[in-house]
Amino acid sequence: MKNIQSNFNVPFAPLNKEQWDIFQKLITTLSMSQKIWMSGYLCGMSVSCTQSVMNIVDCNQQIFGDSSFSRGITILSASQTGNARKLAGELYQSLLNEGFNVNLFNVGDYNIKKIAQEKLFFLITSTYGEGEPPEEAVMLYKYLFSKNAPNMKDVYFSVFGIGDSSYLYFSKAAKDFDKRLEELGACRIYERIDADVDYYQKACDWRCKIIDILKKQFMVFYEKTSMLNSLNNSENLVNINRNSFEYSNVYTRESPFSASLILRQKITSRDSLKDVYHLEINLSGSGLCYQPGDALGVWYENDPDLVGELLGYCHFTGNEEVNIQDNILPCNLALQKYCELTNNTPLFAKSYARLISNQKLLSEFSDENNFKKFISSTSIVDMIRFWPPRGLIPRELVSLFRPLVPRLYSISSSQDEVGEEAHITVGMVRYKCDNFIRTGGASGYLVDRLLEGGELRVFIVPNENFRLPVDHSKSIIMVAAGTGVAPFRAFVQQRSSDSSSGKNWLFFGNLNFLNDFLYQREWQRYVKDGILTNVHTAWSRDQNCKIYVQDKILEYGLEVWQWIKSGAYIYVCGDASRMAHGVEESLIQLAVKYGNMSIEESDLFWGNMRIDHRYQKDVY
Repeated sequence: MKNIQSNFNVPFAPLNKEQWDIFQKLITTLSMSQKIWMSGYLCGMSVSCTQSVMNIVDCNQQIFGDSSFSRGITILSASQTGNARKLAGELYQSLLNEGFNVNLFNVGDYNIKKIAQEKLFFLITSTYGEGEPPEEAVMLYKYLFSKNAPNMKDVYFSVFGIGDSSYLYFSKAAKDFDKRLEELGACRIYERIDADVDYYQKACDWRCKIIDILKKQFMVFYEKTSMLNSLNNSENLVNINRNSFEYSNVYTRESPFSASLILRQKITSRDSLKDVYHLEINLSGSGLCYQPGDALGVWYENDPDLVGELLGYCHFTGNEEVNIQDNILPCNLALQKYCELTNNTPLFAKSYARLISNQKLLSEFSDENNFKKFISSTSIVDMIRFWPPRGLIPRELVSLFRPLVPRLYSISSSQDEVGEEAHITVGMVRYKCDNFIRTGGASGYLVDRLLEGGELRVFIVPNENFRLPVDHSKSIIMVAAGTGVAPFRAFVQQRSSDSSSGKNWLFFGNLNFLNDFLYQREWQRYVKDGILTNVHTAWSRDQNCKIYVQDKILEYGLEVWQWIKSGAYIYVCGDASRMAHGVEESLIQLAVKYGNMSIEESDLFWGNMRIDHRYQKDVY
C-alpha cells in the first residue's frame, strides 16, 4: 500500500502498534474495491460515536454528523479583481494537503440555493464601491437578505474580508455577510477577519488558524478523512469548480515583468476638461497572456517632488533611516517606493490627527458627512501642510502610511490583434489645491514621469467575471462612460479577430462630442466594416439638459429589449455609484415596460441574467 508508511508514524493514528501491524497486514491483501467497501463499512459503524464530538467555538449546537461531513468543506470566493479567488485557492490547497475533502467555487458559479445545505463553508470576499459586494456575489447577497432567506441553523462558517481603508465603508461586504449568516442561525467557527490592501499576511495567519481549528475541533473527522484519503487517493474525494481558461503567467504582483512603454498618446482634445491617454506597453519576451476583460497591474513610484515637499513640512532631511518591510532604507526612498502618499484614507486621517493631538480635527471627524467630504477633498500632503507635526520622528510618520499597491487598468486591446503588447487607457488625475498642482500617484507616474522607452513593472490580473460569450454567434451590448470604454475596445478587436457572427452594440457617454469621444476613429471604422452594428452616444455637456448612457438605453429601449430576448449579452463598465446604478435602473424599467413585469419580477429577471453570465459588470 503505497500511501501508508510501514513504520508506526501516522499522525493522529488512534491505533496502538499491535493494532496498526494487524491493520497493515490486512490492508495489503485487499483490492481497491474491497478497500472502498471497508471504508464505507467503517464510516457507518462510526456514526454513533462521532455524534459526541466537541462543539465548535462558542456554539452550543451539536456538531453535524459524520455522513454530512463526508460531503466536504466548501470554500466560496467572491472576487472583484482576483485577490479573493487567489486566497480561496490557497486555502483549498492547504486543506487538501491536510487530507480534508474540499469543494472550491467562485460564487458566480455556485448554486446559491444550496448554501443552507452546506455543513461547513468559508467565504472569502472583497468589497468595492460604497461597501457593495463584488459583482459575482450580488445574487448571493440579495438571496441572504431577501424574505426567502434560508434557515441556516445547521451551518458552520467563517468569513475573511479584503477591503480598502481609503473607502469609508471598509470591508462592508464581509461585515454584512458575516452578520447576516449569524442572523440566519449559522454558527461562526472563527471570527471574521477584515484585511486592508496589504492583506496577505493576515490571510496566511487566518488560513493557519482555520487549519488548526479544524484539526483540533474535528479530530475524529480529520483522522477518518486522512485515512480514507490514503486508502482511496484523495483525488476521488475532491470536487473543484474552476474556469476553463488556465493562465500560465509566471509574472505576478509579487514578481512583475519589466515591460517598456512604446507609445503614449493623448486621446482627448486640448479643450477637454479631462486628460485621457492611450498607452501601448511592450510585453515581448514575457510570455504574458491575457483575455479581453482582464486588467493590467502597474507598479508605480511616488513623485520625488511630492516626497520632498512632504519631508519639508515634517522638517526631515530624507536621509533618516526607517524600517520598511524589514528593510532599513533612507526615509525619502521609503516614501517614494513603498508608501501610499496620494490616496487619503479614513485610517490615515484619524491616526494622523491623534498623533499630532489635534482634538478639534478629531471632533470634526465625528460627523460622518464632514469626514467623508474631508477625505475626498484633502490629500495626505495637504493635510500635513495644513496641520504640520511638531516633534514627529520619521519612524512615526512612515508607520501611518499604507503600503504602496499597484494600480489596475482594464486592458484595451486584444492579444490576437496586438501580439506581445498590452494597451491601457489612463485618465490623468490632476487638480489644484491653493497654488499647488496635485496629481494621481499612478496616472502622474504613467503620464508625467515615465518616458517612452522607459521600463515599468506589470502583471496580468484575470477577470473571469467579464468575459465575451464563448458562442461567437451571440450578440453583445456594451455600455460605458469615460475610460470605462477601454475593455470594449478589446472586446470589439476580439470579435473582429474571431469573425464573430453575433451583432455588437456600443453605448458610450462622456462630456463633449468634440473633446471627449475616446477612440472615435476606431469606432467609425468598425461601423464602416460592419463589425459594430450600432453606436449610440450620450454627451452630458453638449446641451442644457444632461444626457447619460442610461437615458440612451431607455430611448432605444424596445430594440435593446428585443436583443436581450434574442439572447444578447449585456456588459457595463465605468463608475459604480452613478453610471452603473443608473444603467441598472434603466434595465429594470425596460423589463417592466416591454416584458410586462413587476419591479420585483424585473429585478429577478436581471438577477437570473447575472447568474447566466449574460449581464456582467466591471465597475469601480
